[in-house]
Amino acid sequence: MLAPFRRFSGFQWGMLGIFLFSLFLRFWNLSQFNTLVFDEVYYAKFANDYLIGTPFFQSHPPLSQYLIAFGIWLGSHLPASPDTVNNLTGSMRSTFSYRWLNALTGSFLPLIVGAIAYQLTDRRNYALIAAALVALDGLFLVESRYALNNIYLISFGLLGQLFFLLALKKPQVQFRLLIIAGVFFGCCASIKWNGLAFLLGIYLILALYNLKKIPFPPQLSLFISRLTRPEKILNHCQNINLFQFFVALLLVPLLIYSLLWIPHLIVNPEYNFWEVHREIYLFHRRIGGNSPTVHRYCSPWYSWLIMWRPVAYFYETAQTNQGKVIYDVHAMGNPILWWMSFLAILIVLILFGLQIFNKKTDNFYPSEMIIYLAFNYMANLLPWMEISRCTFLYHYMGSYLFTILALAWLINQWLNSQLILEKTTGVVTLVLIIVAFIHWSPIYLGIPLSDLGFKIRLLFPNWI
Repeated sequence: MLAPFRRFSGFQWGMLGIFLFSLFLRFWNLSQFNTLVFDEVYYAKFANDYLIGTPFFQSHPPLSQYLIAFGIWLGSHLPASPDTVNNLTGSMRSTFSYRWLNALTGSFLPLIVGAIAYQLTDRRNYALIAAALVALDGLFLVESRYALNNIYLISFGLLGQLFFLLALKKPQVQFRLLIIAGVFFGCCASIKWNGLAFLLGIYLILALYNLKKIPFPPQLSLFISRLTRPEKILNHCQNINLFQFFVALLLVPLLIYSLLWIPHLIVNPEYNFWEVHREIYLFHRRIGGNSPTVHRYCSPWYSWLIMWRPVAYFYETAQTNQGKVIYDVHAMGNPILWWMSFLAILIVLILFGLQIFNKKTDNFYPSEMIIYLAFNYMANLLPWMEISRCTFLYHYMGSYLFTILALAWLINQWLNSQLILEKTTGVVTLVLIIVAFIHWSPIYLGIPLSDLGFKIRLLFPNWI
């Protein structure tokens, strides 16, 4: 009976352990807080509206609400404790029914990130470290435990990128894999429009590597050639022809995005396809400026880099025999992981600048990794510079994933170093991230805290 398990490698056991750890944290006490938490007041309610056929207007594309609606439908066939059932969605539903699919989806996120890390480098240790870091973050954990839409956005965007990388490595089935990537990119845009940033990152990489095909003057051609060395996985971008690009990475995402609107338009016939997009655009234009006067947790894009303003999703106090306790859920990352990841991506961006000037950077990061991380990080972050509406920390989630990939590589290099100081640095970094996750886990999981326990986790006034 144990023979199949003996064939598992250490890498596979490690990935399985990370997945089970993520699964446990996301489903632990998932039904607590018998209410609608933060934007569940929209997404869980809209999902239920689909099930009962009630027309409504929403400010984002509909796919995440379809998925939550499926979760509600399936979860409603399961037994539930009466103290976890409410009618806040418009029907009697258990909290588990509208949260479980998010929790399951979020459990796979570390594996997806680990798979991308492996496809980029063919290094299993790097993939394990990247997956572990994602599992040890608080923002992804919180977003997975409630009926919100960001975890679907991230998952579909990363799956699109993963299948794009697989297509580069498997020329015999390249077109099929590119079509699958296009499907996931279309699904990502069908969660929120900013999901297009994951596709934009791929467009930028394709554009850079296909510049090598153009007969520029010798000096410019030499510059492009140097920038795109060594010729490894991303160099295969040149093998994607114009037909494959147009069909798989332009037409397929657009087709998937358009088709996914059909159920919504049937339930909500007030606006046609073009009108509903106009109304969504106008809605976001009316939200107002990016200041606390609009919403107390508004935060501009540059504040996300250091996690200046996390978002409180839930806060409640209760009296017990031991005194007052606080139930708090904060959408915030693991502080040590967040700050060190930002330093890592800063190094990547500096090295990208040096690479432009033909400086050797392979001692820190492979040049292809620099391009992949820098382009995707900037594609997910820089468009927010032009957004004037109120934005929140969770809008940084797409960019944040690429900072984690950057830090995971540094840790991997430190742990594999022959120098005691570097190896010690890698170990200490991992230990600090684990300790920080344990310390802040009560405000990710809604574990009751004393006044003092609450204060030593929300260290700064701007975090409250």
